[in-house]
Amino acid sequence: MTSILLPDSEAELEAIIAEAAATASPIAIHGGGSRDIGRPVQAARVLSTQAMTGVTLYEPHELVLSARAGTPLAEIEALLDQNRQRLAFEPIDYRPLLGTHGQPTIGGVTASNASGPRRIQAGAARDHLIGIRATTGRGETIKSGGRVMKNVTGYDFVKLLAGSWGTLGVLTEVTYKLLPKAETETTLVFEGLDDIRAVEAMTTALGTPFEITGAAHLPGTPSQTLLRFEGFANSCEYRTARLRELLAAFGDAEAVRDGASADLWRAIRDAGPLDAGEDEVVWRISVKPTDGPAVAARLHAELGARYFFDWSGGLVWATITGPTDGGAASVRSLMAALGGHATMIRAPHGLRASIAAFQPEAPAVKAITRSIRESFDPAGVLNPGRMG
Repeated sequence: MTSILLPDSEAELEAIIAEAAATASPIAIHGGGSRDIGRPVQAARVLSTQAMTGVTLYEPHELVLSARAGTPLAEIEALLDQNRQRLAFEPIDYRPLLGTHGQPTIGGVTASNASGPRRIQAGAARDHLIGIRATTGRGETIKSGGRVMKNVTGYDFVKLLAGSWGTLGVLTEVTYKLLPKAETETTLVFEGLDDIRAVEAMTTALGTPFEITGAAHLPGTPSQTLLRFEGFANSCEYRTARLRELLAAFGDAEAVRDGASADLWRAIRDAGPLDAGEDEVVWRISVKPTDGPAVAARLHAELGARYFFDWSGGLVWATITGPTDGGAASVRSLMAALGGHATMIRAPHGLRASIAAFQPEAPAVKAITRSIRESFDPAGVLNPGRMG
């Protein structure tokens, strides 16, 4: 039976990891249990940060917040909403897609370098992360970064921990810069464009000065191509009108505003348009926007994949049914040819155990990665195999 460890302090966490390192006993690292991605970790113990909660610093006027890693994301977003502020990178909620029921935590958001549709304009979690505290596989707590962007000490180290999926250290506290919440939002919806024309429309829009914060294409009958504006109401109206003029060749667009617009993008953020069935393997594929239609067309022709585009075509969400490898051979072949990255987000347990979920690294990069992991976790006890 798997035992669950719930440290509520860095000292307790250090003792647990030091003992694990000394006895070479692997530990599976969990936050709120909402994003079980990658190979299953073979460990007799699960270490969860759920008891390490609480906002430790919030300065609305300075647009900065620090919180312990186990703090529920919903709690942080509710606090920020009181001051009309937000985490600008729009972190995805994997629960609908993965069928999990835990509470996403700010540590889990950081460890997975989460992002959503706004990444094309605002970046991902690591682009807003300015400070961390973490306990390494040596049982030592380290601190890097600070409370303001001008403090660049260890800044690259801060970025290194974001997206490490608990393989370098267990995050105990994170500090983020914040941004004001937009007064309003408007989405232009173009209907009937094929994939290539949709990507052309989206990339054209992103090449304008009108600050598009979301660009997605949903194939269907009819298809929908969505472009989001955020900001002050007058600004949104002006930018919407100008972009309609510039994109007139792509058809007349309907404007969807405020709550209805937010609902559209929340669904896109969480891969809702896939409506993935239980037997479908889900892939998250990142390529150049202009390569998105070719990737989708090949996966559809070879494997019957269903898909939609985010990030103006640079992110392809796809579902695959049938192949015993979940489509891995085809997906990896495409990525080798195009230079993209693909992650198997959801698959049956047996397939997850046998197929590497994350994009295989080039030999030189793999050697650097191995060296970094050995430095942080020499006994290899933190989430071993998760990203392998």
